[in-house]
Amino acid sequence: MQELLNFVIEHGYLLIFAWVALDQAGLPLPAAPLIIAAGVLIGMGEMTVVPVVLSVLLATLPIDLFWYWLGKVRGVRVLHLLCILSLEPDYCVRNTEATFRKLGPFSLVVGKFVPGLQTLAPPMSGLTGISVPTFLIYNTIGTVLWTAIMVALGYFFHEEVESIVLRMAELGTTAAIMVGGVIAAYFLWKIINRQRFLRTLRMRRLTPHEVHERLQRGDDLHVIDLRHDYDVKALPVLLPNALRVPMEAIERHKSAIPLDSDILLCCN
Repeated sequence: MQELLNFVIEHGYLLIFAWVALDQAGLPLPAAPLIIAAGVLIGMGEMTVVPVVLSVLLATLPIDLFWYWLGKVRGVRVLHLLCILSLEPDYCVRNTEATFRKLGPFSLVVGKFVPGLQTLAPPMSGLTGISVPTFLIYNTIGTVLWTAIMVALGYFFHEEVESIVLRMAELGTTAAIMVGGVIAAYFLWKIINRQRFLRTLRMRRLTPHEVHERLQRGDDLHVIDLRHDYDVKALPVLLPNALRVPMEAIERHKSAIPLDSDILLCCN
């Protein structure tokens, strides 16, 4: 355990850069615990604030700018790709679109503190036509603010955390195994939840051929198009007799949705 602590202290800035870069690339690697740990090391006198903030900025801005460009040229397909990579199936494209509709560019600041939105906000900025200077300003503000708060948490509680770390160092390999087990359990839990979510989708899904057959037979089937405005602009076509109801407005239109027949939800 002591060797691990020495490694983190010696290569801390490089470790922060690499971890944050992988997180921003879309991998399910939460960077917040590492930045809080950096705050602890700052309180212990082993690291300093400015290099930590610069490491996070250098890892974040180029990758976010790349996602911004992809969102601009590839549209909603980039968002769906990031949702596949993400282990947060309950917070995905629809939530991101609704947030941007309410907050606009300020979503880039808020998004740094919201799992899922942090990764999806840059391509959504490109998709919605936010200018590059505006994107860079808000994204930089959000990154610096998020980093400062995470560092402050670690700094102000560094004595308590330091005592825990020292105790774990005394336990040696046992503590390392326990920490590794907790991390592995976290990712396993996320993966299992995602697989359950995807399995429920597969169980309820109809193929285009099956939908066509049911419509041709004249089955009592009501089609509700839940696509967002951005999706409709990309593909401005509706299924026959489909009711157009954006996901974020479904509560306002629930009286128009029949409950005595089969309902087909069209999401993409």
